[in-house]
Amino acid sequence: MSKTISKSKAKVEGSLTEKKYDAKTWRSWYETMLRIRKFEEKTLLMYSQQKIRGFCHVYIGQEAIAAGMVTALRKEDAVVTAYRQHGTALSRGLSAKSCMAELFGKATGCVKGKGGSMHFFSKEHRFFGGNGIVGAQIPIGTGIAFAEKYRGTDLLCVTMFGDGAARQGALYESFNMAMTWKIPVLYIVENNGYAMGTSIERTSNVTNLYKIGLAFDMPSMQVDGMKPQAVHEALTTAAEHIRAGNGPYFLEINTYRYRGHSVSDPGNYRTKDEVEYYKSLDPVLVTEEYILKNKILTAEEVESIQNTISEEMEEAVRFAEESPLPEPEGLYEDNYSEPYPYLKD
Repeated sequence: MSKTISKSKAKVEGSLTEKKYDAKTWRSWYETMLRIRKFEEKTLLMYSQQKIRGFCHVYIGQEAIAAGMVTALRKEDAVVTAYRQHGTALSRGLSAKSCMAELFGKATGCVKGKGGSMHFFSKEHRFFGGNGIVGAQIPIGTGIAFAEKYRGTDLLCVTMFGDGAARQGALYESFNMAMTWKIPVLYIVENNGYAMGTSIERTSNVTNLYKIGLAFDMPSMQVDGMKPQAVHEALTTAAEHIRAGNGPYFLEINTYRYRGHSVSDPGNYRTKDEVEYYKSLDPVLVTEEYILKNKILTAEEVESIQNTISEEMEEAVRFAEESPLPEPEGLYEDNYSEPYPYLKD
């Protein structure tokens, strides 16, 4: 078994209390994860048909993180993340239609076809991207959270980034500011072990990323990112701490992506044994097995959910294909500008 499995991924620190959740919660987790999985599978198919172009990073394998967030956060809380963000956007309530249309570059997309795979956004859903520059969202999320503190609310901003971005200098500046001013920000590193393709062991002596927060006396812990219930519990604990006015919290959520960094990455830096090991932890399949084995949902209910979501994805593709392309004048819309008084018309 690889070094990544034995050192970085299998070890999860922090004690999470085992709890029993009702059928509604398990259904929410399963539906969220399955919706993301089916959307991403459809995305890969459309990319292979050249209906989607450009950079594209899918969330397959990491769905439990988005699912746990749904039940642990408020809809009014803000979320900002990186470019592997289709799943997070769907979990926040953006429709599969608007997301697929955005991937197609259509005017009906969530940012009118201007953002593509890496730049989803929705003010309505308090989803602030989708950011293409590695680590740039960390100070952005810190600033959004500072705005909530300034307004005097008890809302927080979840600021998500990958293990590669954890090496950026902006993280350390943000962490220092957040702890000094007790900013209501929940930092989450989605540690899938490889950044673009370099294993975490090759980038730093510190491979347990939660320890970075300890340097700032920031409450920090590791979480099993393959289980939605573990994510839910960790986020609930962190959110309670933040809403009480105690300042930021840092979670290292250990997860795994089954596909390459992007659609053009064959992932040859990983062994077949490693990938197969993590597929045995597949959050969608493991959750489905659990809810059936424990009779939380019936086989008929599970099949109904699967059929409904499959049709939702078919409708999303039809909507994207039938939607118009943006008009050329759209280039001049939704841009921030200030008039220069010394310039004449």
